[in-house]
Amino acid sequence: MTRQTYSSGTAWEALAGYSRAVRVGDRILVAGTTATGPDGLVGAGDPAAQARFILDKIETALRSLGGRLEDVVRTRVYVSDIAHWEPVARVHGERFGAIRPVNTLVEARLVGPEYLVEIECEAVVG
Repeated sequence: MTRQTYSSGTAWEALAGYSRAVRVGDRILVAGTTATGPDGLVGAGDPAAQARFILDKIETALRSLGGRLEDVVRTRVYVSDIAHWEPVARVHGERFGAIRPVNTLVEARLVGPEYLVEIECEAVVG
């Protein structure tokens, strides 16, 4: 099977030796994604804004490998403070309400205190 990779260009990808997303066959796996843009953190202090940016970034990764949000079958959401669960869940619902992938949301320490949410996903294309 062919293996395709996608990089979003964050410094962490090169440093840690990973891809933002990998497609093998009909599966696309997207790494844990934070609200990191070209100029650094996006949505400081706002978990919903961070979640929106992250899902846009994930959608770009999926599309670059021939997928789309409708192909997502699993999401995993990590919040730095469980108090952020509802605004993040509402954004997830905005994007996935009609798609309904399986989902897990947990509280976890993230890469830095300014990061309030991290999301990863799996998609099956076709």
